[in-house]
Amino acid sequence: MRVLRGLLLTAVAACAVGAGTAQAQEPTTAQETLRTVQLSAGIHVIHAEIANTDETRRRGLMFRKALEANDGMLFVFGDPDMQCFWMHNTPLPLSIAFIADDGTIVNVAEMAPETDDTHCSKKPVRYALEMSKGWFADHGISAGKKIDGLP
Repeated sequence: MRVLRGLLLTAVAACAVGAGTAQAQEPTTAQETLRTVQLSAGIHVIHAEIANTDETRRRGLMFRKALEANDGMLFVFGDPDMQCFWMHNTPLPLSIAFIADDGTIVNVAEMAPETDDTHCSKKPVRYALEMSKGWFADHGISAGKKIDGLP
């Protein structure tokens, strides 16, 4: 009986270890699987995660607590349209640049964390780039400047 019980406990332990290994390899959030692209704004290099599906655009940078200095998220839409963003469940203060097809920044908005205020493009755009709050101003990048490397 002790041998059978020992074998049973060993089998249960092996299953638990196997399950833990499988879970550890699976991504826990959508952001972990997002492709990144290298963009440039003049001499400044940007590493942006690409949000190009309804799900990834809807989640955006929600729940993120930090961004590296030149990291951001590029939202890519199928066709140019008026785009509006909010900061629901987003603890980071962010700046957003609304970008036309040719890479020209249409307008930039500053967004306070955890708010439902909307921030919209001033005309139809295909792209929006979120960076840490103040990033665009700190780098001398404003409406009329270009972002290169867009997909």
